[in-house]
Amino acid sequence: MSSPDPQVRAARNKSDRPSSDHHPSTTALRAGRTPAARGPVVAVTGAASGVGALLTGRLAASEEVKRVVAIDERRGECTEAQWHILDVRDPAIADKLRGADAVVHLALDLDLETDAAARTAYNVRGTQTVLTAAAAAGVHRVVLCTSTMVYGALPDNELPLSEDAELRATAEATGVGDLLEIERLARRAPRAHPGLNVTVVRPAVLVGGTDTALTRYFESPRLLVVAGSRPAWQFCHVDDLCSALEYAVLEKVDGELAVGCDGWLEQEEVEELSGIRRMELPSAVALGAAARLHRIGLTPSPAGDLAYTMYPWVVSGSRLHDAGWRPAYTNEEVLAELLEEVSGRHTVAGRRLGRKDATAAGAAGATVALLGAAAVVRRARKTRRRI
Repeated sequence: MSSPDPQVRAARNKSDRPSSDHHPSTTALRAGRTPAARGPVVAVTGAASGVGALLTGRLAASEEVKRVVAIDERRGECTEAQWHILDVRDPAIADKLRGADAVVHLALDLDLETDAAARTAYNVRGTQTVLTAAAAAGVHRVVLCTSTMVYGALPDNELPLSEDAELRATAEATGVGDLLEIERLARRAPRAHPGLNVTVVRPAVLVGGTDTALTRYFESPRLLVVAGSRPAWQFCHVDDLCSALEYAVLEKVDGELAVGCDGWLEQEEVEELSGIRRMELPSAVALGAAARLHRIGLTPSPAGDLAYTMYPWVVSGSRLHDAGWRPAYTNEEVLAELLEEVSGRHTVAGRRLGRKDATAAGAAGATVALLGAAAVVRRARKTRRRI
């Protein structure tokens, strides 16, 4: 999944600029590699960055894949792929998908800073268009990527949840409403388009060049713990997500798939491994403050994001395991990589702080820092109004 950067957003609705110089068979022959004579032709949307770029490179290097068609609003770095530059909401995408056996749709905007209405319009319309275009182009398999967040973080969740568990999430957390709608589209598509197979892959907390409310949780000077809650942490490395997506593309597994590290970490284990102490707050205080700060625009994360740090939403991943897939990373290893990635960043309540604010946050604790961050933003707004 890739969140479009400002250059990508500015490039939306521009015309397609394919180039024969980047046709995979030409590039492969130049490199002395013979293109796969058999295997599927796979299209990847959102192929220029994030998970899409990693998957595109992985599939292009696979001897089990005949050809990779890369679709995005700008050209990526994988020269072995055949590139098409266009917005996934453009119905013309159907022409670019002709001849493909499978499509992996990763053109999603889950950026915390994106306007919520614009984000939903892009994510839902894009998925609708890709599903319809794939059916029209004769593609027989579409792979969608959501998140295990769709199961919901609830105090009565089993540990672990079955992949067939009811999706009980609400639209109160960042992007989860979009993901739930994508899940609904996935279930309706085979009925609307007989012969179209739709596989949904749901990663746990994704780590590896990602920026989400859950990865920002580990940028805080203290780990906020809501009193009486029962957190359980399960991570997914982007490399493991890409290998699971490849399994789905190659038809080694079907259905709704959860992907992540085996098992989970209790909150106490996370604190011990990270060396970050907790700041425990009553539920009413934590949720009330988060809701107010988000409502007045001081933090990007709505109060609904907190639920995923309060209650378990760990999944078993049994379907992938039964198909022979195994994660290459453990929860401990992924947490260590996450901590290395966020080193030097300072976030409170989902809002990134400058170095000066972060020093105060470390000294005063999460609650004081939260209020201090609000005061800093208010002062900045007053200054801008005077200018």
